[in-house]
Amino acid sequence: MTGGPAPGARVGIDVGGTFTDLVLTLPADGRVLHHKEPSTPDDPSRAVADGLAAILQDAGLPPGALAGVTHGTTIGLNAVIQRRGARIALVVTEGFRDVLEIGRSRMPSSFDLYAGKEEPLVPRERIVEIRARLAPDGAATATPDETELDRVAAALTATRAEAAAVVVLNGYADPAFEENVTDRLRDRLPGMRLAASATVWPEIREYERTLVACLNAYIQPLMRDYFDRLVERLAALGVTAPVYIAASNGGSLGLAAAAERPLETILSGPASGVAAAARLAAAAGLDDVVTFDMGGTSSDIAVVTGGRPEFATHTTVGGLPLILPVVAVGAIGAGGGSVVRVDEQGVLKVGPQSAGADPGPVAYRRGGTRPTVTDCYLVTGVIDPAAFLGGRMALDADASLKALAEVGAQFGWNGEDAAGRAAAAALQVATAGMAVELRKTLAQRGLDPAHFALVPYGGAGPTHAAVLAEEVGIAHIVVPPTAATFCALGAAGADLRRDLARSIRHRLDDEGAGRLREILAGLAEQAHSWLVAQGAVTGEPELLYSADLRYIGQAYELRVPLDGGALDAPSVAEAFHTDHERLYGFRDPEAPIELGTARLAIVAPTGGLPRPDLQAAGTGPVPAGHRSVLLPAGRFDAAVYARDGLRQGDALAGPLIVEQDDTTVLVPPGWSLEVGLAGDLHLHRSSRP
Repeated sequence: MTGGPAPGARVGIDVGGTFTDLVLTLPADGRVLHHKEPSTPDDPSRAVADGLAAILQDAGLPPGALAGVTHGTTIGLNAVIQRRGARIALVVTEGFRDVLEIGRSRMPSSFDLYAGKEEPLVPRERIVEIRARLAPDGAATATPDETELDRVAAALTATRAEAAAVVVLNGYADPAFEENVTDRLRDRLPGMRLAASATVWPEIREYERTLVACLNAYIQPLMRDYFDRLVERLAALGVTAPVYIAASNGGSLGLAAAAERPLETILSGPASGVAAAARLAAAAGLDDVVTFDMGGTSSDIAVVTGGRPEFATHTTVGGLPLILPVVAVGAIGAGGGSVVRVDEQGVLKVGPQSAGADPGPVAYRRGGTRPTVTDCYLVTGVIDPAAFLGGRMALDADASLKALAEVGAQFGWNGEDAAGRAAAAALQVATAGMAVELRKTLAQRGLDPAHFALVPYGGAGPTHAAVLAEEVGIAHIVVPPTAATFCALGAAGADLRRDLARSIRHRLDDEGAGRLREILAGLAEQAHSWLVAQGAVTGEPELLYSADLRYIGQAYELRVPLDGGALDAPSVAEAFHTDHERLYGFRDPEAPIELGTARLAIVAPTGGLPRPDLQAAGTGPVPAGHRSVLLPAGRFDAAVYARDGLRQGDALAGPLIVEQDDTTVLVPPGWSLEVGLAGDLHLHRSSRP
């Protein structure tokens, strides 16, 4: 391998169910390299190391020249979904042993009398009560003595748990009290990891805060083991650069911080892609976009307005509520590996089952027998079996034809076109389901699809984007240059980010505003201390202020962005009135307002991503060939272009196909294509076909 140090060279990694994606950015010469490595579910770090070695070889770069590695992972998420985390226990205030069992006392499904609730993360026999309690104002109403702590420690030892969460009622009101109880227990239990809930996330609502602390303890041993293996493999390659872990808020954090708070990384992969899409949209002069990430297992969307991704402070993970701030990403349907099937009622279905990486689609020739969306693309002519992954992985078109012909036969379709009809119908079913969810997502926010551009990525996103946009009424699509590895690109350019919160519960008056300023100042100090511990900051950090507010009597708060220089009561109230009116259509200036939770985020750049400019168009691109493509709207002849042959300013009218080594871009009839400054493809709907 040749090449010396490369200033600013960074690698972003996104581990998916089918492929592990890697992106190497080289700011010195403007290059961005990408690589897809088949995932190794038994040990994801093996695919990471193999892929990293391959992409460094392609770049001619020695491992020691890297400036940073940022890694997104779904290990914690999968552990929660599959319930294969650590054996944990819970210490909770006396009288609240059933906090996880009771939850919010809601039925899982209001219309299904047989629906079962999620099993509590900690069974009742591993929950230990303690005589420790705070009042809502933070005053201690019960403090454990040494005898009580000895009893609790003995009970915890009997549970044989690897880790435990400590939750004192109203612990958010005085985190130091809960941490003191935890420290005293920790002295008695040196072999067990203990964490105070208010240290993990000091927000009001006992069930949700308890669950956050338990989830963090549940995945921590598994994540620590993985991080240790990852560091060993990278060290064996000769990588000496600091390792960062992509976070659910679209940023990143240092390896030590991620090991301490792994719950912050649980939705890191999807969040990285949305952050990258927001940067792409800003560079293209777009403020409002919908991201569309279609990978091997599912399709996800997120909304970016005003150049910033939308955040959620309440989401679900594996059926359990999560109150940490995360980039709001929602699943809307099938992925490239989703299985096409006919159910017991004779209805054509796509997903939710996925063929995954092993055995994968039928065309992969790895033993798969059930056709998938990828097989549908192959049979309809959208993708070329000889050009998949740049020709590195040849697909078996005959196997796909046979599998889909069997699906068609169940509807009485026979002959040469039976497989094609089944494939086109399956794509139509998948698109209809996605369109319903996308429209619903925007409608819930009072947004019109026609005002948004679609940014597709993932291996199948650019392939399916125009069909989906046509269905929902979006007329502009922006396809990134490295679409299939876009989440990894987002990880490579992820800023350091930490979100902090502290519940207040105070009326918004002069005293309440003073309390808000005091808490935000404390959070800012905590944020700067955290940032110093992470290192590798190359720019001035930004502080983002917000607060949860509500009219007194309302059940839930509204998260409102705040101006850090205008935190007096009238300014905060006006910000709340404005947001409330935007969302709900009215404001009530006479109604008293209550402060719920103060929030602060610190964002620090770690280095920008290179954005190379393409050469300007010359005489125009020449198609590499033509092929027949079948879509639900009919069959048409499409010109085929290589993406690396396109130049800035090239303009083409559909129908056409653009092939690159990580995805295929479909431009149907009625759509046109123009190549942007940095190689992003802009698709515009010129007319209805």
